[in-house]
Amino acid sequence: MPKPNILYIHSHDTGRYIGPYGHAIPTPNLQRLAERGVLFRRAYCAAPTCSPSRAALLTGQSPHSAGMLGLANRGFVLRDFSQHIIHTLKEAGYISALAGIQHLTSAQYHRGAEAVGYDRILTEDRPQAHIAAADFIRSQPEAPFWLTVGFFETHREYPTDHDINPDYVLPPAPFPDTPGTRQDMANYIAMAQILDDKIGHVLKALDESGQRENTLVIYTTDHGLAFPDMKCNLTDHGIGVALIMDGPAPFRGGRVVDGMVSHIDIFPTLCDLLDIDEPAWLQGHSMLPLLNGERDAIRDELFAEVSYHAAYEPKRAVRTERYKYIRRYDGRRSPVLSNIDDGFAKSEWLEAGYADSPITPERLYDTFLDPVERVNLIDSAEHADVLNDMRARLDRWMRDTDDPLLAGQVPAPPEAELNDPDGLSPRDPYMQS
Repeated sequence: MPKPNILYIHSHDTGRYIGPYGHAIPTPNLQRLAERGVLFRRAYCAAPTCSPSRAALLTGQSPHSAGMLGLANRGFVLRDFSQHIIHTLKEAGYISALAGIQHLTSAQYHRGAEAVGYDRILTEDRPQAHIAAADFIRSQPEAPFWLTVGFFETHREYPTDHDINPDYVLPPAPFPDTPGTRQDMANYIAMAQILDDKIGHVLKALDESGQRENTLVIYTTDHGLAFPDMKCNLTDHGIGVALIMDGPAPFRGGRVVDGMVSHIDIFPTLCDLLDIDEPAWLQGHSMLPLLNGERDAIRDELFAEVSYHAAYEPKRAVRTERYKYIRRYDGRRSPVLSNIDDGFAKSEWLEAGYADSPITPERLYDTFLDPVERVNLIDSAEHADVLNDMRARLDRWMRDTDDPLLAGQVPAPPEAELNDPDGLSPRDPYMQS
């Protein structure tokens, strides 16, 4: 059997808020993709911020191990582009192409997408990504391909001119049902529909070209919705992501997988599928045992992190099947508002006093009895053993992966454009270096 093509579709800030995860959000093309392939109900990113999340997926390791500690558009860059999956696949005979966003480097600072090493850069024009991708697929490239299609949707700003009636929209958890949050969610839904239409355009080209049966389609997103307490947060609202894979066996059958998986597991899964040697830096696990029915779980813990987003906000987390432990390293006692995208939901929360909400240095949650992660068990005597275990897990991982936080504050590149953690908005003027 020939090596399958790999179509990697990545959206911004979507979390699991699409139709296949049960939300009243019309995304029929993603629904059909899920009903053909495999839907991962418990997939998580390694960082709920854009560039570090992508870096982890595409290098198969934690963001700090990959050296991607902040946003590419603000001056951060992947440490070693040779660790990007396209170079491992190139050795296996693949060509690589990019349409749309890559978000691991910026032309303003580090040569842009050209530095990553794609064989063909089809377009970096975000609105045209789906058209360029479809044209590439129809061109019938001779070698098996890895095609990245990076969509700007569903990043803010959301469209406001649409026909979604907010009166019949449910805001995302954990938000109150108010006119402002309903309108914010209605605007998100309108953009999710645009995303789904564009994905449908690419998948139609795959069907019409006759390459669908020998193409592995991977759809995912970087992190949770661009709402407060979601994006840039280590609760499941921030690190929970959509992951749908459809292709040759075992990625078929309209199946659901409940085992926990991390974005860093995708790279080793492809190595396993293609029978190629895993690079030494990989930190994830192949998902094929889950897909082949050999195991119900491939991991009993996963980790996530934030160092920089718009502002510095160092924190780390470990999640097991039941518990979540989050540790902060900035000593703050109030939210970093400059790491929250502006919108109706943020405005309403600020009006209700969110800026003065207490922030604790450690949090422990029972994600089974408290899935919205609101009841902090850090001082619960009944959970003392769990807390000690979770602390030890996180400490071990940080040591094993040489986390720079162990040495103190993580430095930013000299040219980094950063907001003041005490600021109000990511649109505020940058701090002076």
